Amino acid sequence: MTIPTQDLTGKKQFRIAGYSPLFSSLDFFFGLPFYQEFSVCSGVDCSCPVAFSPDNFNRLQFRETSMAGRKNHLMLNPEATEVLAQEKTVYFVTGCIENVATIQKKEWRTLVMFRRFSFVASLILCGAVVSRGIIPVPAATAVIQGDLDNPRIRFATEAIERALKQKKWQVRTKPLSADEHADLNIIISVDPAASAPELHGVRREGYYIDQVAHTCRVMARDDAGAMYGGLELAELIATNTLARLKSEIKNPYFPLRGIKFNIPLDARSPTYSDYGDSPQRNIGDMWDMSFWKRCIDNLARARYNFISLWNLHPFPSLVKVPEYPDIALADVKRLHFNKRIELHQYYRYTSEGGREKPENLLSNLETLKKMSIEEKIAFWREVMSYARTRNITFFIVTWNIFTNGTYGKYGITEKSTNPKTVDYFRKSVRQLLLTYPDLGGIGVTAGEKMRGLSKKEREKWLFSTYGMGVLDALERQPQRKILFIHRQHQTGAKDVVQAFEPLIRHPGVEFCFSFKYAVAHIYSCTSQPYHERFIEDIRAFRIKTFWTLRNDDVYYFRWGAPDYVREFIRNIPYDVSRGYYLGSDGYTWGREFLSTEPDHPRRLEIEKHWYHWLLWGRLGYDPGLSNDRFRAILEARFPQVPAKILLTAWQEASMVYPLVTAFHWGPPDFQWYIEGCQGRTGFHDVNDFITRKPHKRCPYLAISDFAAQSRHSADKKSPLQLADEIKTRCQRVFGMLRTLDSPTDDKELRRTLGDLRIIACMGMYYAHKIKGAAFLARYRTKKEEIDREQAIRQLNEAAHWWRMYVSHALTQYTNPMETNRVLTVDWRKTMENVLNDIRIAGGVPQLKSMEPTPGGKLYHGKK
Repeated sequence: MTIPTQDLTGKKQFRIAGYSPLFSSLDFFFGLPFYQEFSVCSGVDCSCPVAFSPDNFNRLQFRETSMAGRKNHLMLNPEATEVLAQEKTVYFVTGCIENVATIQKKEWRTLVMFRRFSFVASLILCGAVVSRGIIPVPAATAVIQGDLDNPRIRFATEAIERALKQKKWQVRTKPLSADEHADLNIIISVDPAASAPELHGVRREGYYIDQVAHTCRVMARDDAGAMYGGLELAELIATNTLARLKSEIKNPYFPLRGIKFNIPLDARSPTYSDYGDSPQRNIGDMWDMSFWKRCIDNLARARYNFISLWNLHPFPSLVKVPEYPDIALADVKRLHFNKRIELHQYYRYTSEGGREKPENLLSNLETLKKMSIEEKIAFWREVMSYARTRNITFFIVTWNIFTNGTYGKYGITEKSTNPKTVDYFRKSVRQLLLTYPDLGGIGVTAGEKMRGLSKKEREKWLFSTYGMGVLDALERQPQRKILFIHRQHQTGAKDVVQAFEPLIRHPGVEFCFSFKYAVAHIYSCTSQPYHERFIEDIRAFRIKTFWTLRNDDVYYFRWGAPDYVREFIRNIPYDVSRGYYLGSDGYTWGREFLSTEPDHPRRLEIEKHWYHWLLWGRLGYDPGLSNDRFRAILEARFPQVPAKILLTAWQEASMVYPLVTAFHWGPPDFQWYIEGCQGRTGFHDVNDFITRKPHKRCPYLAISDFAAQSRHSADKKSPLQLADEIKTRCQRVFGMLRTLDSPTDDKELRRTLGDLRIIACMGMYYAHKIKGAAFLARYRTKKEEIDREQAIRQLNEAAHWWRMYVSHALTQYTNPMETNRVLTVDWRKTMENVLNDIRIAGGVPQLKSMEPTPGGKLYHGKK
């Protein structure tokens, strides 16, 4: 047998991995190729996981021959050995390597395993290399059994099959059978009656998973749970952590885990709102089946189980109402980019909080796709049906009263007292539910174009339209189950319950509220105060709520802080929770359009921001999922770099968002966007930082209070302390990036590390700006010149880091970007505002010039 050699000179830590061949003629092995991983390092405190069988091995030795002829004896310390598992299974031993010094250049020969009667059973090391992955056994076979006709189970078995084939296993899939022999058997089964004792305690979408000898089992009460258990098993294989599998039950923490998707169906059927590059560039993709299949598959892997589509008035693009047939819209259109006027003239805000679209502008549209209303209906039926195969349900949520796309036909207006409008909405809701049998339900908003109406008047209108429309549909489909979501926004729970009492009592309706948990910024503080009075009301009515988790902070850069997400989810009031949906109002999570190195076709945003979406989905299903799993996922995805360092760097960089946003708090989306340092009114200068108050639940001292106090509260961080924390985190990121950075052909890794560097530069800017604002405020209060000098110095440093931020960001992204909440984000133009902060403090910008220098003489050196 040829053993590969590796130059290990000077290596103090390395790992080797190997599989045993199957010796079925001996009782020595029991049918399962096993994985061994040794982490050898200097010092006796280095523990290493070892897997072997059977139970009567009491010594495990390496014999190593150096090139110089010296022999070192590396042995697991028997006193530190803990044997787990039971007879005829793989055993796991945690022990220490004794007497290990710096490893010399070596050639591995064999790994000899001794039984208590000193019989050498087998050579188990077929090869050894310094590796992070499993070394496969030639011709090792795995059989995956399950109900392959069930699309959810088939989705899971395909994921397992891909993971095994990447490890060079030979894989077969087949229906369930009692007798099957292979090196590894995987069985996925569904038992709705929960007759097996293992399923006691397993709930809907939960599963039981275990490994006995050479068989891995996934058992569930429904096919959704079986799918999630199968995906779990696939991930364990892909991340080389199958050896850690223990018998356990997993149930979802939140029953419903979804996304908020503001969908721009058409220029005539806009979301809230289509002013901005993101929705305009994604209108066509909303009618692309390949987009939705990729989106749905990714969400299913992350354990999401519903998608809520949010649109001002979706009916003309989705249904043909028999009583109002001419309202249905053919084709897919958007504002013509080649001739377009300023978008804010097209979707402009009015005093009522809505958008007016002058009719003379509607002629400036381009057709993206030719489709009849019948073809549109067939398209969305296919999308929703496909989603069901991944245990994902669609819901549609609207704002009111909007009539986009009706063009005043049939006498329809936006007046709540117009009986034709009421009838049209009621018939549209009924037809929506009848047209789409896989639609899970509908959601409503008592705004944002119902001003002038009292809460009771709003609820009366909503029930007479949406409520009655749902009841009409249920009268025709009495077996139908519908989830009705009523947002608490711009109304009150008591008024809602009183108006919707017939719907709440209906056996075919599950009635829930919805509440903006952190207003527009989940990346602020893990504990929020805004829901406290609301949940008192709904507890009294015994009605649960969905939580709207708004991310109007992270658009450009890749975010990922598992500790923050885990704590945030655990702080959500559990007893009144039905679930949550995560998303944005200011951004459409369609296809990526900002990269300077775009893929073709353009990549999905949820694929670019895969880690961000993964964290909220997986931790919403299981907040107990540890960082060890995320480290393993990162290691499998980016094997070129140390995963532990990458996870830490990613988390440290990501914390810039909540630290800054919680300190400089503006609850609505239009008040603050961290990646542009602006709100709708423009750039937030040093005076804005002085006057803005921190988030109520975060222990930060406002700058104005800091300036006024001679002594600072011990239970609150001063602005200077917070700035130092942000700076320290960013400096740690820069240090870790020096370890992580290396030439690589992996575009995803390169751009991920680039994003971490960009975020760290952004954090350094805010750290110095906060300090500059604090010193300036104190100077204005106490009139000490040293404070003004410090302010000028800090604001000059901030300007330097803004320039660094923009320079790095422009290597990866295009800018400016039009947004629908804070208007134009132009990093270059913002530089002048950043410099003006120094002038506000009475200083002079002292940045090195970046203007081109005049040409000089070129001298040639001698060879």
